[in-house]
Amino acid sequence: MLDWNDYRKELVGRIGDLGKLTPQTLTGYKTLSGAGAQTGHLEGKTRELIALAVAVTTRCDGCIAVHVDAALKLGASREEIAEALGVAVALNAGAAMVYSARVLDAVAAHPSAAAG
Repeated sequence: MLDWNDYRKELVGRIGDLGKLTPQTLTGYKTLSGAGAQTGHLEGKTRELIALAVAVTTRCDGCIAVHVDAALKLGASREEIAEALGVAVALNAGAAMVYSARVLDAVAAHPSAAAG
């Protein structure tokens, strides 16, 4: 398995390198990623749980490393994290169902479908 703590440290360093090469990209990312916190509608822990669910659905190891750290620092429990991950699993299954319906629609629309 991945050493998540080392990976997170290396990743942050590499992102820092990117920021030196293209500072406006990093500034824009920081602005975008911090925008939700400005409204105050969701507490930080809730935002981090959402981030973990999205990290799973987008398959982003870097997001997992960073947001696990943040979620735990904000007091998220293993059980809360597991529940958020359950939402991600269900959403992925739901998306597969939706896209399965799209495949069947494409099959039905195909010219050879009328003949068969």
